[in-house]
Amino acid sequence: MKPGPEREKDLAAGEESSGAAARQLPRGIDLAGQWAWRVMGLVLLAAVLIYVIVQLEEIVIPFMIALLLAAFLKPLVSLMTSHGWPKWVAVLVSVLAAVAVVSGIVLLVESQISAGLPDVEERGRQAFAQFRDYLSTSPLKLTSGQLDAYITQLGQEIQTHGSAIFSGALVVGKTAEHLLAGTMLTIFAMIFMLIDGEHVWGWTVRLFPRGARASADGAGKAGWHTLTSFVRVQILVAAGNGIGIGLFAFFLGLPMVVPIAMIVFLGSFIPVVGAIVTGALAVLIALVFVGPVQALIMLGGVLLVHLLEAHVMQPLFMGAAVKVHPLAVVFAVAGGTFIAGIPGALFAVPLVAVVNSMAVYLAARPWRHDGVQPGDRDDPSAEVPAETDGSSA
Repeated sequence: MKPGPEREKDLAAGEESSGAAARQLPRGIDLAGQWAWRVMGLVLLAAVLIYVIVQLEEIVIPFMIALLLAAFLKPLVSLMTSHGWPKWVAVLVSVLAAVAVVSGIVLLVESQISAGLPDVEERGRQAFAQFRDYLSTSPLKLTSGQLDAYITQLGQEIQTHGSAIFSGALVVGKTAEHLLAGTMLTIFAMIFMLIDGEHVWGWTVRLFPRGARASADGAGKAGWHTLTSFVRVQILVAAGNGIGIGLFAFFLGLPMVVPIAMIVFLGSFIPVVGAIVTGALAVLIALVFVGPVQALIMLGGVLLVHLLEAHVMQPLFMGAAVKVHPLAVVFAVAGGTFIAGIPGALFAVPLVAVVNSMAVYLAARPWRHDGVQPGDRDDPSAEVPAETDGSSA
């Protein structure tokens, strides 16, 4: 081990040689290299984070759903508490109202399916008979015997690949086993977010370094405000899509109008893509059960509703609260679906919207001008001030 002065000389010489080597490179190459290893570090961090989330999906998905539900119910809770209601009563009433609405919708859909199932079966048999007749008179000249042979072959293929289907059924059964636990975890997390969200956020902010607490607090509140706006707007847009396509289905005489409207409503929570896919399902039902002319009308109705969503409802309701370009929405949905399937498609757009609003806040650095100093939150026992308008949880 060299003495202290000689070691310092060696370090200085090494730094000087590395600096000389860097000066021999063009400035663009040197700058690109610095950016490259930093970007690689961020990509590696994101990959590790995604891997952890995927491994803990049975915890992460209920938490994310609870976050969305809390963002939707928080303004209602804040409204009741501002009128003198005790907080626990406001939370209880809000949760019970949400459960009642969801239960009523489920019962309505179940009753519609039970009442309309015999008619659907009869129409299905008629449509299949018409399809067989069309195949026999079409240029394909496919006889009933040939069609029966194809159906038999399909059944044999299903039997051949029965093990794969059985394993898929096991996966569904496993999912059903965890459904109750996930539901309870979602309700538990949502209630605590509504009751004690401000204190939880204050504790989270105090995990950051002292100099970063003001910026972290402001960015988190900006993201929460964006999330609440997104959830409320998306529910309004989804309701508009479901009602619009449901009315078209009703006037065209489609069976089970309410389930169709509910499928469109749920699918619309995946912006842009969900309404198109569920609308295509409505067009297919119209083609099978009422005919090609009505299917074309249904297609026109789906396109009209989608245009109203894109050019009227989204700009009018969303406004400046959530600024995400439709192209970014499509790629976010595609990436989320590739990474995590349906949950990824559901959470991709709100995640992008929240990250975008937090990045804009951090780039603007408003905490430097609002009189809040990082040292104001140095005391671990200090609480982060809670907003009164329900914009933080």
